[in-house]
Amino acid sequence: MIPSINPLVLNLKESATLLINNTVKEMRAQGRDVAHFGFGQAAFPVPELLVNALRDNAGENSYLPTQGLLPLREAFCEYMRSEFGLNYTPGDVFVGPGSKELIFQISYMVEGVLLAPAPSWVSYGPQATLRGKKLIPIETQRENSYKLTARELDQCCHSLAQEQKLLILNNPGNPTGSVYSADELREIADICRAYNVLVISDEIYAKIDFTGRPHASISTYYPEGTIVSTGLSKSFAAGGYRVGMMVIPETLGVLKDALKSVISETFSAVSAPMQYAALAAYSRFDELKDEINLNTEIYKSASRYLWSRFLEMDLNCPKPQGAFYLFPDFENFRPQLRKKGILTGIQLSHSVLEEKGVGFLPGSDFYFPATNLGIRVCSVDFNGKAVRDKWPGGKLTDTQIHELFPNLVMGCDRMEAYLRDL
Repeated sequence: MIPSINPLVLNLKESATLLINNTVKEMRAQGRDVAHFGFGQAAFPVPELLVNALRDNAGENSYLPTQGLLPLREAFCEYMRSEFGLNYTPGDVFVGPGSKELIFQISYMVEGVLLAPAPSWVSYGPQATLRGKKLIPIETQRENSYKLTARELDQCCHSLAQEQKLLILNNPGNPTGSVYSADELREIADICRAYNVLVISDEIYAKIDFTGRPHASISTYYPEGTIVSTGLSKSFAAGGYRVGMMVIPETLGVLKDALKSVISETFSAVSAPMQYAALAAYSRFDELKDEINLNTEIYKSASRYLWSRFLEMDLNCPKPQGAFYLFPDFENFRPQLRKKGILTGIQLSHSVLEEKGVGFLPGSDFYFPATNLGIRVCSVDFNGKAVRDKWPGGKLTDTQIHELFPNLVMGCDRMEAYLRDL
């Protein structure tokens, strides 16, 4: 029997990030020594506080409310108020099986086109495709650290006239490591308000910020039209727990009612033990602050090391400001790559992986043209627990970098060798 399948699904490929992760795992299982710059999974173990809470509540087997456990939503509101100055009520909060699923639910429910800066996270576009929704990438510029500008957004919205628009803005950003300032977000908010653009502010990396500035959320400047999404996967290093949090303001009450209905007919409620673990994370966040801050310091050092090496290789690369990503490009080597028969980012990524054992993703996976030679590099191929146990703090010596981040050093050495061989 050959079943008929929705053509929107047939045209979908496996997530690029998951595919590169599986590919590298298979290569390593075959005995190949690979530097894994392709997958953005937190490098550290789940905090013991969450592990203990999960263990203590493993026997919780009741269906929880559709929106999520009330004490969890209350604790999350207090966390958002104390950490970011954002004021919400538990009725504004939804708990989902990862922020990825919650973003998909909103994209599915809301009519109109989806706007996303290029480059943006790989899954925004395919999620829109599953709905039959048109994705309009707004190409950003390297000199702006690939951050969307108010001018770029204005030009895009003007061309779409009165059509309803949904903008996804990731801050700090995947795949670029860029961080928007308050002034930049204020200007974008003004454009969104002028065109009645609905915004999903994906703030999953909010606590992994190297700028030294307080985290800025566009919801501060456009509260009536901004949905905020976050979760446990990145700063809490609990990606496998699959707990996402979403805040929908009262001004978007019709959307809240719709989301309740959709959740009730799909996943019903997030696993009860996982919600109690999340409750511990948000209600006792003060106990986790030092650990999360240390993790962020380590991420910063790893990212800045890669950045300095890329510049030494004559790759163009904005300075990473948060998350655990960089977006260098090989434009300075385009003539040499052309002689090698490499014209696209996909060809480049395959060539470096096969010849030198370094895995990363091409810019085309993030809505750039096929011939773009930008790549997404993740800075997390290291043993987080071992690094944290040995962490000396301050500026690292070359010896310390080699000891703490051997795979990052190996990956850079191999990329450098690849460029020398061109």
